Amino acid sequence: MIVNNVELEAVGVAPEHYPAPGLPEFAFIGRSNVGKSSLINSMMNRKALARTSGTPGKTRTINFYNVEKALYFVDLPGYGYARASKSESEKWGKMIETYLKTRETLCRILLLVDIRHEPSKDDKLMFDWLRFYGQEFIIVATKSDKLKRSQVPKHMAMLRKALDISKETVILPFSSETKAGREELWAVIDTCREEFFVNHADHS
Repeated sequence: MIVNNVELEAVGVAPEHYPAPGLPEFAFIGRSNVGKSSLINSMMNRKALARTSGTPGKTRTINFYNVEKALYFVDLPGYGYARASKSESEKWGKMIETYLKTRETLCRILLLVDIRHEPSKDDKLMFDWLRFYGQEFIIVATKSDKLKRSQVPKHMAMLRKALDISKETVILPFSSETKAGREELWAVIDTCREEFFVNHADHS
């Protein structure tokens, strides 16, 4: 997709704050500082629309970005932020779970993991939660530019093994710095978007 027009359309913490349903939504989730905002900016050809920060735990709301009036990118708060209080973490968790379990126009979840490291305990919990509830998701392995190109396949295999990922599950390496993986991820998103409208037409 050629992206020229993007706007932050809604910011919320509860369903009444979400945009009116209609367009397919792609939700981005991952642990704090996995590179979520950078990836979203890279996908939208923007430098700072999604706020990036060296401080983890910056995103505390659900942010809906309208991309070309064709779909929404939904930026969810990062999980596993050590400095968040227990009550704050529980509040974020409930907010994320409500969105993921109840939003009818949610098309795909993009689970971001750092390609360099074994998935964290929180990554595994999120992966298992998505699988348990039968959510459709894609795994994006961020920060691939931090590895030598020859190391990428080994690290992708490590992630598949650590998360026990089935062959059907899409996992893509991605770099916000070099844009490696951007076209491949857009291709997956475009396919999901087309499927969404076909399925939506069947139910209307």
